[in-house]
Amino acid sequence: MDDHITDALSRPALLRLDEHTTCVRFETMKVASALTAVRHLLDRGTITPGDTLVDSSSGIYAHALALACHRHGLRCHIVASTTVDTTLRLQLEVLGATVEPMPSTPSLKLDQNRRVARVREILRDNPRHHWMRQYHDETHYLGYRPIATLLRAELATAPLTLVGGVGTGASTGALARYLRETDPDTALVGVQPFDSVTFGSEHVCDPEIIIAGIGSSIPFANVDHTLYDTLHWVGFDAALTGSIALLRDHAVFAGLSAGAAYLAARWERRSQPDRHVVFLAPDTGHRYVDAAYSRHQDAQPLNRLRPHQIEDLDDMSLPWSRMPWNRAPAPPAAVSGPAAACA
Repeated sequence: MDDHITDALSRPALLRLDEHTTCVRFETMKVASALTAVRHLLDRGTITPGDTLVDSSSGIYAHALALACHRHGLRCHIVASTTVDTTLRLQLEVLGATVEPMPSTPSLKLDQNRRVARVREILRDNPRHHWMRQYHDETHYLGYRPIATLLRAELATAPLTLVGGVGTGASTGALARYLRETDPDTALVGVQPFDSVTFGSEHVCDPEIIIAGIGSSIPFANVDHTLYDTLHWVGFDAALTGSIALLRDHAVFAGLSAGAAYLAARWERRSQPDRHVVFLAPDTGHRYVDAAYSRHQDAQPLNRLRPHQIEDLDDMSLPWSRMPWNRAPAPPAAVSGPAAACA
């Protein structure tokens, strides 16, 4: 029996969709990383009960950090993205977190930069607060070791290909790193939105980009680009098709990043039939009901979609592009900041 809801939320459901495809389905994936990071900081004496933890979030990390703080008697302050909806905001407030919403903006790039700037202002005025640095600190990798152990125990006989949204790197990157300790042949396939600097798609605009959390307009220091073998860039329309298919065919109600990962996973399974493909569904679809699921009739037949195969970042295009990354280092903008804006 668990002592706190965070224990249950840290464990994913493993769903075998077919003989060679498994969905790792979470209600709130980042609970695993936030809870372990907070425990690590408490054990080291970096923070103590009663301290205030601060971070910026577009959604599921805010919920995860608020839950971890609730468990360990810590205060929590969230600088919230415009994508944080009323349902989540009310949960955070009841859990005891203070939520500081950013002004509405049509640009998620501007929203993300504003949030990080506001966190720095808070730290300047409250030097005893602790910034969790979900975008920068590899401490957030630690919580994924038990999940890697679970995957290896359940799927021990097959070479694995792991597919999922890149985000801060703390989910896919961490899982690949831990899985490769026992199986160096584990392949890692990252999923990105367009208009993200992390893997060089900032020059391609997606007019409906709302795939919050898996891309970035600023450099993320805890993304290890050299872990990734292949990248898929998936636009809103293609991700919507993947999400609707995942729900219709397998009854898995998940967010747009899960739909994008499902799309990529199906392609990788087709390309490498001798491997078992595992993809991440990091959250439920509730916050995408109005913006995405209400448009389910717009979803295309899944089999009509194919990625645009590219060898150079300049050649990528909507709605879906795929490129071998071959564990290469970060592109310049992912280290130094945005090099160009999309037209």
